[in-house]
Parts: sequence; C-alpha cells; structure tokens
Amino acid sequence: MKLIFVLLSMFALFGCSRDPIPAVVREELFTFQVGRLEDQIAIYNLEGDLGIRRTNLAMRDGLFYISDGAGAKIVRYNSYGNPLFMIYNEETNPLPMTLQTLDEMPDGEVIARWAFTYPLQNPGKIVVDSRKHIYVEDRLPDERHSFDPESGALLNNVVLHFDADGAFVEYLGREGIGGSPFPKIEGLYSSVRDELAVVCRLPTGWNVYWFDADGMSLYLVEIREDTLPIPPGKGKVFVSLDGIAAAPDARKLYIKADYYRDTYDASTNTRSGNEPESSLIWVMQAEDGSYQKTIEVPFFESPSSEGSLKTGNKMFYSLLGIIKNERIFLQFPVENGYSILILTPETREQQQGFIQVRNDELQFNAFSLSPEGILSALLAGAWDIKLVWWRTDKFIESF
Repeated sequence: MKLIFVLLSMFALFGCSRDPIPAVVREELFTFQVGRLEDQIAIYNLEGDLGIRRTNLAMRDGLFYISDGAGAKIVRYNSYGNPLFMIYNEETNPLPMTLQTLDEMPDGEVIARWAFTYPLQNPGKIVVDSRKHIYVEDRLPDERHSFDPESGALLNNVVLHFDADGAFVEYLGREGIGGSPFPKIEGLYSSVRDELAVVCRLPTGWNVYWFDADGMSLYLVEIREDTLPIPPGKGKVFVSLDGIAAAPDARKLYIKADYYRDTYDASTNTRSGNEPESSLIWVMQAEDGSYQKTIEVPFFESPSSEGSLKTGNKMFYSLLGIIKNERIFLQFPVENGYSILILTPETREQQQGFIQVRNDELQFNAFSLSPEGILSALLAGAWDIKLVWWRTDKFIESF
C-alpha cells in the first residue's frame, strides 16, 4: 500500500501574493532491500559502507529505470516495484529469480518479464527517450582508458544504447556510434526528436555532444568558463558555472552561471574574500552555440517564523533540470529536505516550495525530473532504499 505524506511546508509565490497554496504530497511508491537480486540495489559494500555511489534513476511514463553501478545492472520497474526486465553482468550478479533469461525461453513463447546479459562495468547516468530506449553511461576497463593531452581529460566513459525491450543496440563515443571514449559525464538528456545530449566536464571547461536518434553526431558545443558572458553593468566580477541541462523539447542548452564579486577590508583596502553578486541562466542554441537570452535566478530565500519570506545571506540555487515549455527547476538543501524553485520565463512566474527528505534518508539521494515535471527520487537510509515521487506537475498546473 502506498504511504502518502503531506509535506510540512506550504508554498508561496515570489513577487506576487503571499497567500498559501496547496501543499504537495510525497508518495512512497516502493522500497528496495540492499543486495544484488533483481529487486535489490547494491548501494552498500560487504562492510556496510556506501559504495561508489553510481546508482541513478530515470522515470518515463510511470516506469522507473535504475542503473545500479555497484551491482552492474539496469532494471526497469513498474510503479508497484515489480521488475519488468533486467540487463545484468552475469559475472557479478546471481541468476535472476523472477525473470526469464534468453536460454530459458522456449521458441515462440511470449513472456512478461525477462533478463538480458551484457558485460556492464559500472553504469552511471541514465536517460530514457520517448521510444523507451535506454541510454546509460558506463565506465570502461582500466586498460581502455586514454588521456587527452590537449584538454588534460581522462577519457574513460561510453554511452550504451538499449532498445525498449532491453536488448543492446550500440555504444556511442564522442564521434557517435563506436566512437572514442567521453571524458567525465555530468548528465545525459533526451531532447526533441529523441535526440541525445551528453554533457561532459573537462579541466578546461565543458563539452556537450549532441546526437540524433540513430546515434549520428550532430553538434559539439564547447563551453569555457573564462569565455562566459559578463552581464552589462556588472563591473568586475568572476563567474562559476553551476551546471548545464538540455531542453526536452528544443535544441537548447540552459547554462547556469553564478557571479561573484571581490570584497575588501575597508581599513587596509586589501582583498578579504568574495561574495555572491548574481545568478543567471544563459539559453544557448545547440546548432550554432549562440546565446539567445538570459534568465535571472533570485537568491535563495528562507521562510521566517511568521510565514513570510526573508533574505538572509546570499545563497545560490543549483540547477535541477528543464521540463517542457521552458520551465526551469532549481533546488537548495534545507533542514529535512530541499527548497525547490520553479521559473517560467514566458510568464515570469516564480514558484517556491519544499520537498521533504527526512534526515534518516540522507545516506544517498538520486533525483529524476521527467519531461512533464514529475520529480522522483531514490532515498537511501541505513537499511533500505525508498523510491518516492512528488507530483510537481500538478503543482505547476494549479497556476
């Protein structure tokens, strides 16, 4: 039975009415035990410590896809927690107990739940497109790592492509199908026409590799922090790139840049540190790397004891993701959860709220934001892992 928790905090509009709006409901969908079976997640090692923390989550059309890095497997679940199919490394996983493997399938028989073997090493970031094709980051064996002297990046990742049934299609590298390894992958995004954007981090900046639905390379976008635009009138500031996300319905990148200004000791006129100055999201066209517009991001504001909003120390939100119709999700960690800010640039609406994550669920968190705006999460405690979601899509519709 699903347990439903009403969030402890009410939402308020920035810059508009202070009237409270309906609370958001957190739903606990199902729970995993720790382990290597198809209905378990190997997030802890044998000594009980957290592993490499490459467990990731994607949700599409009510189905949940979990890449278990420590367990070297990928599993698709329905909303009741039943595994539907699994892709697993047979050298590091036991034979599935509830899923049939290919060698168990009689010719012509139709089965409901199945498993494929594939030599996964350490799967990480995962995304699912509208065809329900799966793209997942995987780490190459040590002997296949290489080094790029020009960028100073270690090249050790590929993106594996599986079809809607879990069968392997191909692997993608920087040039497309069968290409050379990627540097550190920060995110995978399914975009318009089931195109794939692979966001990578290098010592010299960020690269975004953009592919069509057939795995052919379309664009390479190179972004360097020292060349990010400085907004007019800001004077002498320096910039830190917080994150990059791709739109699910357009060939656009959303680049969140945080700007800082040096501070000086008045008595000695010497530099004493720096302070946040402003935060902007630059919208870039992927086809040619041109900047289209900017979106200002307010500082985090905390609720006072009277229920109103107040600004204390200037603190930056972090970019969580982009959903359809250019709605931008940002988050900031607070006591017992996260403060969420949703920006809608077209109407200039700003919606703030709180999602509950209890202190005993903070061993490890992995979030997934669907193109429609449903926020899902894996929340790890000491003994189990919960899969929950918040219907933030309904929250948006209420406005």
